[in-house]
Amino acid sequence: MTKIATPLTVSILGLVAGLAIGLGWFWVRADKMVALALARPRPSAMAKERTKGWDFWTVEIDSLASELKDGKVRLKRQEDDLDLRAARITSDRQELEKLRAQLNAMHQEITDKVVEIQADEAKNLRMLAQTYTNLTPHAAVAIIRELDDTTVVKILSLMKPDVVGPIFEDMAQSASGTNDAHRAAVLSEKLRLVKAARSGQTP
Repeated sequence: MTKIATPLTVSILGLVAGLAIGLGWFWVRADKMVALALARPRPSAMAKERTKGWDFWTVEIDSLASELKDGKVRLKRQEDDLDLRAARITSDRQELEKLRAQLNAMHQEITDKVVEIQADEAKNLRMLAQTYTNLTPHAAVAIIRELDDTTVVKILSLMKPDVVGPIFEDMAQSASGTNDAHRAAVLSEKLRLVKAARSGQTP
């Protein structure tokens, strides 16, 4: 009995008794701990996505993600606005080009109608006008048929009306099939728009 009461034996008996008591307590509590673990909610799919590739997920990161999403929406809206403005500018540019083409056409039409006598050619034209004045109307018409309208208008503009009248009359009565009557009307309209040289001299 004395041998059993040695300190080593007492220590071993105490350790065995402690283990027995601990195992007994765990056995009693184990059912409740397992039930509590099963009742705890599992992480959602969103939580899994958040932790995927990251060891943490904070409120700041969530806020930053929201700001980036809003920024993307704003950028898309601005891009749409820029596309709309670009389309409007393209349309306005096409309209301006169309107006410019119309103005150029009108300018060319006016230029074609207006005959301007330059100062350096006025002397020669006066000499030709004097020559045509000395011809008969029929002979003048025969020559006029071989000249372009601009040259004819310049010469006729330097001739007196009482000389030009018989020439137009001969053209109107022409039966040669050259449509001289129509050309006489065209020449009359262009004579109305003749511009004299800037030398201050009138035709």
